[in-house]
Amino acid sequence: MALSEVIVAPETRDLEKLALRLAYWLSGKVPGGGPVAITNLAYPRGAGQSHETILFDASWMDGTKTVEQGCVVRIKPRAFTVFPDDLFVEQYRVMKLLAEDGAVRVARPLWFEKNPAILGNPFFVMEKKQGRVPVSIPPYARQGWLREATPEQRRRLWRGAVEQLALIQHVPVAAADFLEGPAGAERGLAQEWDKYERFTAWLEETAPQPVLRDALARLAATRPTQGPEGLVWGDARIGNMMFDEHFDVVAVMDWEQPSLGGALHDLAWFCTLAETMHGRNSSHGAHLEGMGTREETIALWEQVSGKSAQGLDWYEEFTHFKMTCTGVRLGHLRGAPIMDEGMMRQRLKVA
Repeated sequence: MALSEVIVAPETRDLEKLALRLAYWLSGKVPGGGPVAITNLAYPRGAGQSHETILFDASWMDGTKTVEQGCVVRIKPRAFTVFPDDLFVEQYRVMKLLAEDGAVRVARPLWFEKNPAILGNPFFVMEKKQGRVPVSIPPYARQGWLREATPEQRRRLWRGAVEQLALIQHVPVAAADFLEGPAGAERGLAQEWDKYERFTAWLEETAPQPVLRDALARLAATRPTQGPEGLVWGDARIGNMMFDEHFDVVAVMDWEQPSLGGALHDLAWFCTLAETMHGRNSSHGAHLEGMGTREETIALWEQVSGKSAQGLDWYEEFTHFKMTCTGVRLGHLRGAPIMDEGMMRQRLKVA
């Protein structure tokens, strides 16, 4: 089986049984309350490692009219929890907020179910968008449709992706006040800093983390007092965007770790991942001509967002710390470390 055909979901289930449960549940949600037919269930390939996400089509009668709706069900993880914070409800609310605003292209949330008895855990259903995703497995810069695209097509994709990233910063922070954190870290940089201090402590429940502690101390010594306010997407990369045949953005996806941590977190994450995945110093050794440079990305983001990227370097170093925390956690879940201590110290610039 080709890598592009691999299902990377944290767990899978019997799709025929799932179809029956979803059909029964949806019959109580759709107009008229009639029977619902569920077809074409499938797991996405090469993406979706943190949540069980399943694509399907639903159809039902509304009076004399047949309604057909492409859907995606996203189920809250049970044992395979990558992050310490449970933001499943907030994920749905952020997507609903963005869908209502309309500037950022997201899949429209349709229904939320908090009762775990239906599918074993809470879940929500959103509309299914049609398009292509630059997947991580295998890396999109090595093979696949983006690798095969022309530099002009990649340029269009890059520009649209950065514009969508920047438009997130047009969402008023007050509209997402449900993302305010614990006392003392309600919003701004303090919220993201508190999250990753707690992430480190959570990892230490499994094993000591001297490298992460050293890195936190180094980052704390140069930590800015504050940056521009703003909504945080949390996993800002083109691999979490869907594109149509014209290389335009169809949807911005995976809002599982949102916050009010400030505008520069997402830009730093995007720039760091771009360099890692397809930049001139890509770890995959596969630069994609046409994709914007870091400097071009920053300039376009500032232009569209209306915010300054001054001080971004520190946020990029913090991004490496965040990614390392996630990598350590994935190593714990898989029973094998993803990187050794020497690699971690080099990545985080600690002796």
